[in-house]
Amino acid sequence: MANLVDPRFVMPIFTGALDAGCHYLDTAMSLSRPHPTDPHRRTGVKLGDEQFATEAQWIDKGLLALVGMGVEPGLSDVFARYAADHLFDEIDEIGIRDGANLAVHGYDFAPTFSIWTTIEECLNPPVIWEKDEGWFTTEPFSGAEVFDFPEGIGPQECVNVEHEEVLLIPRWIDCNKVTFKFGLGQEFIDVLQTLHKLGLDRTEPLTIKGQQVSPRDVVAAALPDPLTLGDKMSGKTCAGTHVTGTKDGQPREVYLYHVTDNEWSMKEYGTQAVTWQTAMNPVVALELLANKQWEGAGVLGPEAFDAVPFLDLLQGDYGQQVGGLP
Repeated sequence: MANLVDPRFVMPIFTGALDAGCHYLDTAMSLSRPHPTDPHRRTGVKLGDEQFATEAQWIDKGLLALVGMGVEPGLSDVFARYAADHLFDEIDEIGIRDGANLAVHGYDFAPTFSIWTTIEECLNPPVIWEKDEGWFTTEPFSGAEVFDFPEGIGPQECVNVEHEEVLLIPRWIDCNKVTFKFGLGQEFIDVLQTLHKLGLDRTEPLTIKGQQVSPRDVVAAALPDPLTLGDKMSGKTCAGTHVTGTKDGQPREVYLYHVTDNEWSMKEYGTQAVTWQTAMNPVVALELLANKQWEGAGVLGPEAFDAVPFLDLLQGDYGQQVGGLP
């Protein structure tokens, strides 16, 4: 069962697959809930916790739940696995860095991905993992750093955002720290912070003229559907994994990445860059599962598997370029 819908529906579909005796794949994990009294220092219910809590049941049935198999999470985790196995002896930090120079013409504000999910991951307390402390949280949009993205995208200020890679990578890869930072841009951050101040990020319904309405659903309905924006978009989007550590006793730093040009994805597939880049990765993973190059039981992330077959198929049959490989 391939679950490619909104993460709000992960748990019913995930549970249904287990009950039906089906293998399962998704591109986003069960939602988090902040710590009730100390949300910007301590984790509450983390992304994926509800899924990992059922792992013994999946193992008992001999079933595989491959979770977080989109682009981020997904391809970014595959990059982390490849770096750990082939490029480093010891890893200090694995940092997912996402940036784009996409423009949507004709709109003052038009997210290129689900605004419901964007609000969720950007306004929730970001999670960081460190070997000595485990998982902990910080303030939204904290930890600003400038990262220079490849293929003409250029330098962007990236900030901490809640994302599944931080919850997945430390389970299977030995390192000292894992982070996720997103090049959102100050205007985008300002809009999200304004929505939060007005309470328009809330999912709990309000009663308006006798009708129950979620403020976040109203915001999503008022903005254009990202799937319809492709012919109005230009630019590129970059998903990648920045790794620091040592190899043969010498310091090493690599950025493994994939870039999608919106002009290319519209010409070849008739869909915008962000949705195409996300969608290709579960297709590759499903092929590996079908031919048993990837197999297992339990609730597993992409980094639990050998990265080489994935990258070979991605670059070979699917004709995609991976940047940063030696």
